[in-house]
Amino acid sequence: MKNLFFAVYTAFLFIACDKVKMDVKTEKSEEWKPVDSATATKAWMEYATPGEMQKMLAKADGAWVGENTMWMENGGKPMMSTSETTNKMIMDGRYQVSEHKGDFMRMPFEGMSIVGYDNSKKKFVSTWVDNMGTGIMNGEGDWNSSTKSIEFKGKMTDPSRPGKDCNFREVFTFIDDNTQKMEMYGPDSKTGKEFKTMEIKYTRKK
Repeated sequence: MKNLFFAVYTAFLFIACDKVKMDVKTEKSEEWKPVDSATATKAWMEYATPGEMQKMLAKADGAWVGENTMWMENGGKPMMSTSETTNKMIMDGRYQVSEHKGDFMRMPFEGMSIVGYDNSKKKFVSTWVDNMGTGIMNGEGDWNSSTKSIEFKGKMTDPSRPGKDCNFREVFTFIDDNTQKMEMYGPDSKTGKEFKTMEIKYTRKK
């Protein structure tokens, strides 16, 4: 049944991609290289099968307590707070959903992220939403085995410059099975230069 699903899905992709190719034939793009159905089906099976990176994420399932430090500007006074996070793998171990709750500037804070490992891109991928905005932040990152960390990079909405985005960088370090650290970097609103905006030390809740 699974092979039949992938065969049908692959056929659908061939039709859809052929249509896209016809629609954009006047645009300059990379030359389209044909792929036979057997190769495409095998690739999709590998793409959809959880592996070691997904298993690594699963080790962080459970409840965590966060010690948060935030800076509004480079060299500014740090603001301290605490938060709680619950991680749970979904869709048969393919993605990890994290729900975050705490306080930010004396206001209740809620956030949610989905993190996965894209088997085809060989990169970690993430999305983030919270009640302090109305946009969705997306990032991609590489695994660094020597530091046991993922460095995500992407763009996010910059409300102070309407209609524009700004770059962000996030380093997530797996210190041990019960301790993790997240460091967020973004541009200083006055200079545009990168600085550390946030650091969260996570400890597994006992």
